[in-house]
Amino acid sequence: MSAQATDTQTSRQTAYDVIVVGAGLGGLYALYRFSQLGLSVLGLEQASGVGGVWFHNRYPGARVDVESLDYCYFFSPELYQDWNWTERYAGQPELLAYLNHVAERFDLRRKILFETALSRAQWLPEAARYTVETSTGLQLSCRFLVMATGNLSAARAPDFPGLAAFKGEWVQASHWPERPVTLAGRRIAVIGTGSTGVQAIPVLAEQASHLTVFQRSPNFSVPARNGPLDAGKCREAAADVPGRRRALLQTRAAISSNLGPALPFAAYSAAERQDRLERQWALGGQGMNRVFADQGIDQQVNDAVADFVRGKIRNIVKDPEVAERLCPYDHPIGSRRLCVDTDYYATYNRENVTLVDIGGDPIRRITETGIQTETAHYEVDLIVFAIGFHAFRGALDQVDIRNERGETPTAHWDRGPRTMLGLMTCGFKNLFILTGPGSPSVLANMVLMNEEHVNFTAGLIAHTQENGFSTVEPEPAAQAAWTKSVAEAASKLLRLGVKNYMVHVNQDDGSRVFMPYVGGLDRYTEICRAVADGGYEGFAFGRADGDAA
Repeated sequence: MSAQATDTQTSRQTAYDVIVVGAGLGGLYALYRFSQLGLSVLGLEQASGVGGVWFHNRYPGARVDVESLDYCYFFSPELYQDWNWTERYAGQPELLAYLNHVAERFDLRRKILFETALSRAQWLPEAARYTVETSTGLQLSCRFLVMATGNLSAARAPDFPGLAAFKGEWVQASHWPERPVTLAGRRIAVIGTGSTGVQAIPVLAEQASHLTVFQRSPNFSVPARNGPLDAGKCREAAADVPGRRRALLQTRAAISSNLGPALPFAAYSAAERQDRLERQWALGGQGMNRVFADQGIDQQVNDAVADFVRGKIRNIVKDPEVAERLCPYDHPIGSRRLCVDTDYYATYNRENVTLVDIGGDPIRRITETGIQTETAHYEVDLIVFAIGFHAFRGALDQVDIRNERGETPTAHWDRGPRTMLGLMTCGFKNLFILTGPGSPSVLANMVLMNEEHVNFTAGLIAHTQENGFSTVEPEPAAQAAWTKSVAEAASKLLRLGVKNYMVHVNQDDGSRVFMPYVGGLDRYTEICRAVADGGYEGFAFGRADGDAA
């Protein structure tokens, strides 16, 4: 649906209670939830449809790495019961169909301006409102501005010398074109072997005349064990939706693809350890991060899990040299995003697949006909860039949001993000950043994480209004205390010392900041509920004239 088609619904209104930026998982639920409060709400979405990451990430093989029965909305039992997932891990087309179904079921499209990005927002303290400018030239205003733009939505642009001269075709996996991209019979290159590359490579290999994979450093990947969903399991999950939601929120990540609660490594015998590892490998999914309670903080325990996975890689990949190049040694398992795959390692047994180690033989330039490394040239027709995102602050920095002092939300984040509960930042009244740094964010099931953040935001807005206030922002001392708590929770993590997108490194002294809250979604939701039950202690309320609460 185009912006013009939706404009007819909103052309008579320019002032709103809430403007929600983004129509993905968080944005759609925010539109629904805030409307239920009786607030006037408008959504801005730069794409031509709903879905967020599941609109843009339509690359071959794209699918969720959290089980479908967990990775969906729980706010409506009827919605949960009426939708029938076909696979254990839903693919992108099914996920996008689901989010379109949600938009239709709750009549959310009429609240959204599509093909319309937020360009600028300026806080006006005397009015306690944001003035908003869009990419289409609209001038709007709102009392509350909610950024539902996600943490992995600002894709890194490919920056290789010579790319402009390439006579073939190139695409970004994270912004895969809506038009058909010919794959069959082509010489395809994939640059990047993170989660996206790991999912795309097996599918591309099946269609390409030859696939060349350019790997800077290998990542750990575990099998998804994907397959059709058993109807009985679906009925069981739908029998008590609120109960299932509560159970998921009592876990660290709201993910059920694991063996259940784990004890420290030393609590198991050697046979029990091996049994747990084998059972988790057979079960598949993200649970390999939680086989032992202490594998994220104890290097020896982590080595045991990593050695197990490296052994599986060597068993699968027939060429010992290729297998060894696919074995990660530069980081502990789980210290970067654990990939979940279908036949990723087996793909390297195909005669039409070549692995190039650009850690040792770096790419020098893109030529008219292919890719030149330090030692070789590879002729290709299509280049797929799977090179990641500007995580956490990327989407915020793409928009010109200013407070009354002319500052941007990330202006004081030079030494790492500073937020209250990962939702608000000091100096920016009435600005909410869903699933931001300082929340469990990407470490948890993002559907339930978004639901929890939207619910908390809705309660905070209602509290503000019911008590006669027009503004809310974190108290500096509360924000400092929460930022300290986030740092303390991550202080023993092995991944804090590893280069990955969740770690901010201060260039002056090398100190490191782990950006998400690692204490678990279970603990986080308890904290948020205690804050709400205590009258939102840690937040400062005010009025348009600037008088303090």
